[in-house]
Amino acid sequence: MSNDINSQIMAALSTVIEPELHRDIVSLNMVRDLTVEGSTARFTLVLTTPACPLKHVFQERCTTAVVGRIPGIEKLEINWDSQVPTDRNIHGRLDVPMRSIIAIASGKGGVGKSTVAINLAVSLAEAGARVGLIDADILNPNIPMMAGVGSGRPRVEGEKMLPIEAYGVQLMSTGFLIDPNKPMIMRGPMLHSAIRQFFTDVKWGEVDYMIVDLPPGTGDAPLSLAQSFPLTGAIVVTQPQDVAVSDALRSAAMFEQLNVPVLGVVENMAGDFFGEGGGEKLAAELGLTFLGRIPLEAGVRVGGDYGRPVVASSPETPAGRAFQTLAQIVAARISVVMLQNDDVIPLNVIG
Repeated sequence: MSNDINSQIMAALSTVIEPELHRDIVSLNMVRDLTVEGSTARFTLVLTTPACPLKHVFQERCTTAVVGRIPGIEKLEINWDSQVPTDRNIHGRLDVPMRSIIAIASGKGGVGKSTVAINLAVSLAEAGARVGLIDADILNPNIPMMAGVGSGRPRVEGEKMLPIEAYGVQLMSTGFLIDPNKPMIMRGPMLHSAIRQFFTDVKWGEVDYMIVDLPPGTGDAPLSLAQSFPLTGAIVVTQPQDVAVSDALRSAAMFEQLNVPVLGVVENMAGDFFGEGGGEKLAAELGLTFLGRIPLEAGVRVGGDYGRPVVASSPETPAGRAFQTLAQIVAARISVVMLQNDDVIPLNVIG
């Protein structure tokens, strides 16, 4: 009888569709550990990201599908868990414990790309994800200052460096390794080697989302990254005005030529001073997802200067909320990219 009830409940739950993936939660293997005790059914629903904002939607739809429709079931209890899917291009190819690698790019400097990178990373970490951030702007590293660890120096364990942690994010940057008062002068091959070492010579803990803050433009660093590592996707950051949008267009075109999925466009510094709408227009023109608009606020700049990312120091401000929403949308886009052709959520442990 119990098996019959369980089968009926699973059949009912197979009518519940995951809104982003447009597939049912049973075939996606999101329903785990179903038990029935008296008139109560319990199971664990494994989301594709801890940053998922749709728990209330799943609760409502699962309850509607089961309670009152399966004889004898009057109550539904859902336990929540999450498992970020593994990019199959990374698993088995790159000997690092990462589930996804996301490049943050821009066509020109000064659009707030590093600001987006650090706040996105912190937002994902605050949602419960395991996050790493590589400052691949080798010649002009800003992430240590923005994360409040500018004086940090990584320890060495065995033959590998240990990343420095701030705001729940594992960090690595040339800013931890050089004299901040001396210029970095490198040719292309040296840049390529430095970026590769950040992946291979650092003892990373398990990472759901590895965010890589690239230097602006379409030069050696983004090309080296895209050609050397299996990127899950890229995010293009732009300001609203036309000159920034035209440069962002070239950045997006570069990733498309390199067969790297462009997850979408972020419009930063939106508001009266720079206007708004350029990023959304660019996304529409290229057929990309518009990921969100970050308002121009003094608190964002202050947070960057003093090592307090606005999403952590002032989460209730419009910019803080915008970064939280951005993290949710980006996490959902990553899940879609990785699972759209897979049969089930991967169960394997990465390594």
